Amino acid sequence: MAKKKWSDLSKRKRRFIVVAGVAEATLKAAMLFDLKRRPADQIRGSKWMWTPLAFVNLVGPVSYFAIGRRRQVECRFLGPWPRW
Repeated sequence: MAKKKWSDLSKRKRRFIVVAGVAEATLKAAMLFDLKRRPADQIRGSKWMWTPLAFVNLVGPVSYFAIGRRRQVECRFLGPWPRW
């Protein structure tokens, strides 16, 4: 199977590739920014474990936002809910 050149792809496929790349880069940047500013006690696992996972295509950032961050429940009138 011969490789296709960028110019051989349809306009729709090229647009999809660009949008997917931008979305992946945005998720990766958001993950690294959040990982940098979030205290270690609010992250499941270590920061050193999550940092290389940021560079696993789409799986790393999605898994970090889905399971890597601890959620802090806040009560509107009483303030942050204590985590035991």
